[in-house]
Amino acid sequence: MTTPPDEPHGQWHRLDPRSILAVGALALAPMLPAAVFIGFGDTSTSTLLTTLGIWLAIAAVVCGGAAVRWYFTHYRVTGQRFELRRGNLSRSHRSIPRDRIRSVDLTAQPAHRLFGLSVVKVGTGQHSGEDGELKLDAIATPRAEALRRELLHTVGTDSATTAASTVGSEPSHTELARLRPVWLGYSVTTVSLVLIVWGALASGLGSLYDLLTSLGVFGGAVDRFGSVPLWAGITVGALVLLLLGLLGSLLLSLEMWWAFRLVRERDATLRVRRGLLTTRSLSLEERRLRGIEILEPLVLRWVGGARTNAVATGLSAQQESKQPDRKALLPPAPRAEAERVAAAVLREDQPVTGGCPAAAHPRAALRRRLTWSLAGPAVLVITSAVCGALIGRVPSWMWIPALGTVPFAVGFAVDAYRNLGHALDEKYLITRSGTGIRRTVALRRDGVIGWRMQQSPLQRRSGLITIAATTSAGSGAYAVRDIATHDGLAFAGEAVPDLLTPFLETRHCGQQSSHGVARRA
Repeated sequence: MTTPPDEPHGQWHRLDPRSILAVGALALAPMLPAAVFIGFGDTSTSTLLTTLGIWLAIAAVVCGGAAVRWYFTHYRVTGQRFELRRGNLSRSHRSIPRDRIRSVDLTAQPAHRLFGLSVVKVGTGQHSGEDGELKLDAIATPRAEALRRELLHTVGTDSATTAASTVGSEPSHTELARLRPVWLGYSVTTVSLVLIVWGALASGLGSLYDLLTSLGVFGGAVDRFGSVPLWAGITVGALVLLLLGLLGSLLLSLEMWWAFRLVRERDATLRVRRGLLTTRSLSLEERRLRGIEILEPLVLRWVGGARTNAVATGLSAQQESKQPDRKALLPPAPRAEAERVAAAVLREDQPVTGGCPAAAHPRAALRRRLTWSLAGPAVLVITSAVCGALIGRVPSWMWIPALGTVPFAVGFAVDAYRNLGHALDEKYLITRSGTGIRRTVALRRDGVIGWRMQQSPLQRRSGLITIAATTSAGSGAYAVRDIATHDGLAFAGEAVPDLLTPFLETRHCGQQSSHGVARRA
């Protein structure tokens, strides 16, 4: 049975035995809808019973494997290490020094919540999965909360006393943000969620094609579609798909961000709690913060929304792409709220990104973006001309995509240029770029460990350069794109004095730096 947190420190504990039942519930969950679909189909009773028997046998095997895993899995917390031992024939004994523990995240799927359990993930911030995380699946939720506080507590104090003192009482914390229902409207504009919903609908229709055909759904739809004009059928179909996508994205957002809270706990840990069906509790030590990132996807930016992410050490770009929720500090919300939360997380009195004006980039940067954006329409025009030369006549419809995309390409190029920016604050280096997703990053200047310079032949002819501040946090490098060469070098030298200076050769060419240092009043 699960050991209470007040038992002797360093004793080995097992997982909660209810985790076996949770695994069985997960295995049996697909059985009910499958049985319903089979029952509505042209399936005999013997086939239905056989299928149910197979499902029950599979569930029994899965529960048996879970029982064996439970029996041979033990963990313990000592004064210096967190250890996990599991396996019988193939044994594994892994441990993490407590001073390397960077996160303790709790997750509870519906089956775990049914039995009052939580999955605990203990991370070190290492980039390799084998050394970076230990997982307990699963223990009682009160024990998981006590274990999280114990592992994140500063090593060197009496951990047993700390765990005992925190049992039954929530540590003091400061609330930085809480979900407002109106914010869910911003999540609807997230294109990625709409695409996920459309993909799920396509997969579901493909899997249930036989059932829907037997129910006459497809036949009725074809008859209705054939009785109306083609343009009306296409319009109605597109509107239905759009509404389904928006409704689905709303439901996904509700599941992901329900009961969202961002708090700063007494031990200088930022904690995010959220989730409707599957609850999540993600922790981030403030000492790992190197800055913040405000993301504005195009459609979300049109409605004045933004998201706030953390730029923290111990999370590589590969991990961020696989687990983007690990760095999320705020769901899609109004831009002003995103900036407020970013300032609160960084312990600043006013917005960091909004208070620093971004410096303008040279017109050569605009020409580069116009050239690249018009490459696509140019290819279409050339293709149409070649087809005309080969077949003697170009169909009129071929010129529509060739010339109709030009205004959009020019618009995106101008928007991408207008979104370029960089600035310096007394504490932060700020960079902004992107049009599909505009990213504004405020990076601590004392967190910059180097500079990476890139200059293509075309950039060299235009007098431009891309400089990237390298850091041990987030994606590892944050770029200031297509800045004038002399301004870029001066900007890098001023952002982190003495880091780049030994590698620069000073020439008196009469040019002055145009970026300056943005100061908050």
